[in-house]
Amino acid sequence: MQLQRYIDNLRQELAVAAEAGGDEARALAQRLTGPLESGIRVTLLDALSAAAAEITQDLAPGSVEVRLRGRDPEFVVTAPPSDEEFTHVAAPEPVIPADADESTARVSLRLPDSLKTRIEEAANREGLSVNSWLVRAAAAGLEGRGSTATTAHRAPRAGDSFTGWVR
Repeated sequence: MQLQRYIDNLRQELAVAAEAGGDEARALAQRLTGPLESGIRVTLLDALSAAAAEITQDLAPGSVEVRLRGRDPEFVVTAPPSDEEFTHVAAPEPVIPADADESTARVSLRLPDSLKTRIEEAANREGLSVNSWLVRAAAAGLEGRGSTATTAHRAPRAGDSFTGWVR
């Protein structure tokens, strides 16, 4: 999605509004539009991110992400899995309450690169966006399923390996 056409449209609207103020207002509007472009771009990205978050909430367990490619955003849609995919899931996914009045919040999270890579790999294995995977992991952790004591006693899954001695 190219934001430049929306920025240009806003610039044109500002120029039209400045016409009513005369030459001085027109000159001021022309001087302001350049420096305002980055602020306008960030504001548009914030609006698109908020819209994607609302759509993700309604689409769960699917998701919509906004990714920045150069200076323009692109949308990545992860469709919800089909009912057939749910039949082989060992444990139910945590239920994340979606109150009608509840809004989403943006959190800036700093992770070590190695942990970020592992999270991305886990999300890809499950066919989820990183955001959706982290939301589910946080909800599972709050429900107690993510604690060490709980996960140590979970049922074995395909791909698990075991080492040690058995009596």
